[in-house]
Formats: sequence, structure tokens, C-alpha cells
Amino acid sequence: MKHSHFQRYHALCFLVAIACLLTVPLRSPAAERPNIILCMGDDHGWEETGYNGHPHLKTPVLDEMAATGLRLDRFHAAHPSCSPTRGSVLTGRHPNRYGTFTPNRSLRPEEITIAHRLRKAGYVCGHFGKWHLGPVTKGSPTNPAAMGFDEWLSHDNFFELNPHLSRNGGPPTRIAGESSEIVADEALRFINKAKRNAKPFFAVVWFGSPHEPYSGLKRDLDLYDGLPESYAKRFVRLTSNKTGRPVRRPLRDVLRERFAEITAMDRALGKLRTGLKASGLRRNTLLWYCGDNGTPSSGLVASPFRGMKGQVYEGGIRVPGIIEWPAGIPKPRVSKLNAVTSDIYPTLCALTGLPPGNRPLDGISLKPLLDGKMTQRPKPIAFWAYNTRNESGRKQKPYIAPKLQEGTTPLVKMMDGRFTRNFRNFHHPAITESDYTGPRALLANGYKLVIHDRQPEKPVKELFDLRSDPAEKKNLIESRPRIAKKLQRQLRDWQKSVLKSLTGADYRKAK
Repeated sequence: MKHSHFQRYHALCFLVAIACLLTVPLRSPAAERPNIILCMGDDHGWEETGYNGHPHLKTPVLDEMAATGLRLDRFHAAHPSCSPTRGSVLTGRHPNRYGTFTPNRSLRPEEITIAHRLRKAGYVCGHFGKWHLGPVTKGSPTNPAAMGFDEWLSHDNFFELNPHLSRNGGPPTRIAGESSEIVADEALRFINKAKRNAKPFFAVVWFGSPHEPYSGLKRDLDLYDGLPESYAKRFVRLTSNKTGRPVRRPLRDVLRERFAEITAMDRALGKLRTGLKASGLRRNTLLWYCGDNGTPSSGLVASPFRGMKGQVYEGGIRVPGIIEWPAGIPKPRVSKLNAVTSDIYPTLCALTGLPPGNRPLDGISLKPLLDGKMTQRPKPIAFWAYNTRNESGRKQKPYIAPKLQEGTTPLVKMMDGRFTRNFRNFHHPAITESDYTGPRALLANGYKLVIHDRQPEKPVKELFDLRSDPAEKKNLIESRPRIAKKLQRQLRDWQKSVLKSLTGADYRKAK
């Protein structure tokens, strides 16, 4: 009798346990991880959005994202030009660590990207649009596949209307249409395929807009017919869409086309958001938009900052930054925290529970900021445009065989007599004092140190308090000597670390 009661008791416990399991939804760690889309505009400066007060531009989608997500008002590109910044996004490291000093410099094959990390964790990874970190052709050791992506429809560099793009490294094919919408549509195809296969996805959508030469659809050009006549009196130098060579044109005509490209890119972002909503994926998809450097001279009319593309003043490195993720950022917020594109890699690692690796990183995880727990950045942000004149006269060994660095996708702008782009990267086994030169800056919460050494024996040093002087007009180098010296020491120590990486030291360690 006792034995029968004992059996019935255990049977009842078993049934209760089963009932509990059936009523509580099963959630694996993988199911909780967000899908991720990284979007980037090409030469899209901080002020070139409606939400940042531009007097002419119409960017309704970006404005809505800024009003509903996390608006990063002090977001920066890691470098004042494109290829280096793109490398920082994928690696979390300053591009000088691996020799991506300028546009048309490739990554090094040993670099570990966020796509490598996510693919190992079960994500399917796709790249769409501008690559600019090496050729996209199949044989390239730095193409998207080599850097962790499962598939891609990409261009070696920037592209205009009716672009030539390479699918998975194949021969470039001309695709008719507005270029931003083309890559957005391709990303949505990839996303829907991932959904059908029940896979989390990581999509990188790097637009070719609004990089010059400019062009646009009539519907977008018509929006800017009323630009001030005063702009017609100023001429700017840029690329001719007809010849691919430099030409001088009235700023008013140029801006009409540039603004049309930005509005078209904004509309493409809207297609992505609408597509996510239609597929039921929007809630747990993190969509991060930013620019790759500040506004170039051909688009500069409304910046509140000093400088432009190519310079380490705020006008060259501060860019739009917005994160939209309904599941993780349920309420709109505006952040005044300094942040940078190098933060993207460690942030995504933290959000997905992945180890960032043991190589030196220059970015930090912004997960505490997303959680509403970070009010001050724990370490400064360093910027540095390496002085490539140091390379002249040196006997340099190519890091990658030149044949493997040849680009294939045509573009409008001619360079070195070609309508394609080749890449380069060099071994750098030894460091000299001259390697520390080049425009550089250190941003430590409110203060920013800027150093230029066009004359190495007489470097120009500037210190600004961006809290009271965001336009960097008042040099405090003489009145704040202790702060200036502290920042100079920190900057120099950081450069030592970067140059050690440049020699290849990081690759000799375990990954």
C-alpha cells in the first residue's frame, strides 16, 4: 500500500513538471540575441540630417529613427576618411594598427572581424554595397568572404545610379536603378531568406551615397529646386559624371544632386525598416546607422563645426549616429556621450555574448549606454591620420601580392588612368620617430587635444573644451597646461600601442 502511494506521488510530480514546461515558453540564448543591421552613408556629415537642423535637407526616416531610438549626438568616425573608418567598424581597432591608413588601403588577412565572430555563433552574415577594404573579387584574401561574410553583393569602392556590383566575387554586373534602394532590396532578400531558415542574421549595408560625383532621380532632384541663388555664385571642384575627371561647377547645382542622393538613401533606410516590420523581425533587430567621415568641401554649407572630411577637427570626424532596437531600446533617448565607430565591434560582442578576443581594441562596449547605465566614457577616443609621406624612400614589402589587390568593379571617377581601384598594404617591421607624425587628436570627455606637425620641429598643438566650444575656436593650450600635458602623454602611449600592432605583433599571439 505504501509502495503504491509512493508511486502515485512521483507520477503526480512528473505530470506537474511536464505541465510547467508546457506553459513556460522555451527560450534558448540564441533566440534572445538580436538580429543586426549596420548601415553607413558614404561622406555623410553630422549636420546633413533634418533632425540635426539642416536648413535644406529632407531626411524623414532618419528623423523618425532619431525620435524613436537612441540618438548619439556625439558619435564619431574613427578616421576622417572612408576605408580606415570601415575597418574600425569591422574590427573594433584603429585602422593604423593594420596599415589601412587611407582610402584604397586594404585590411590585412589576419584581422578578426565581427562577421567572423557572429558567423561562428550561428549568425548568417551578408554584405551589401561599398566594401573598400580590398577587392571584392573571389581571389582576394580580404574580400567579404575572407572577412567572415557568407554572401555579398558589393563594390570595391563607391557607386552611383545603375551601379556595377559583384555578387559573391563574380564578374561585375550592371544593375539598373537607384543605388541605395538596390542594396536595401538585396539586404531584405537576404534577411527574408535568413528568416525562412530560422537563422539570426548580420547584414552590413554600406551605401555608395552621397559620395561624389553626385546624381539623383528626378523625384529627389525636384525637392531641391529652391536652393538659395547665393550658392550659385560659389564654385566647387568635384568629378564630372560625363568624363570622370575633375570639373568646377556651381555649388547650387552640386548641392541639388548631393541632397537628392541623401534623400534617396534615407528612403532606402525606410524600405529596410518597413521590410523588417512586414516580416515580423523589427522588434528584435538592432539597426545602427552612421556616416564614415565628415562632410567634404563640395557639400559644406551648414556645419556648426570646424573642419571637413580629411581633418581631425569635429567637422571631419563627427557623424550622424542612431541605434534603433525596439526590444532593447523601448523608449527614445538622446546621448551626449562621446562614441566612435570602433565601439561597434565590442558592443555587438557584448550584446550577443561573444568574446571580443585578446587583441588590443580601441573601442569599448556601449551596452551599458544602451541599458541606460553609462553616463561618462571610461577612456578617451584617439584619432590619427598617419603621415603616409613616411613611406617615401622606404623599401616596402607588399603585405599582399599586388595581383591580388586589383579591383574589378567600375566606377565613374577616374584615378591613375583607370575607372577601377587597386589596393595596397605594406609590411612595417620597424618603427622610427617619424612614424608618430600625422594629424592626431585625443577626445577625453569634454577636452580635445589636436596636434599637427607639418613642420615636425614645430608641431602645432591645440586644446579645446568642446562642452563650451564645440566649434573649436578657442585654443586653451596655454591656459590649461596640466590638462594638455596629460592628454599628450595619453596620446603618445596610445600611439606606441598602435605602432606595435602595425609591426604585426598582434598576429604572433594566439587568436
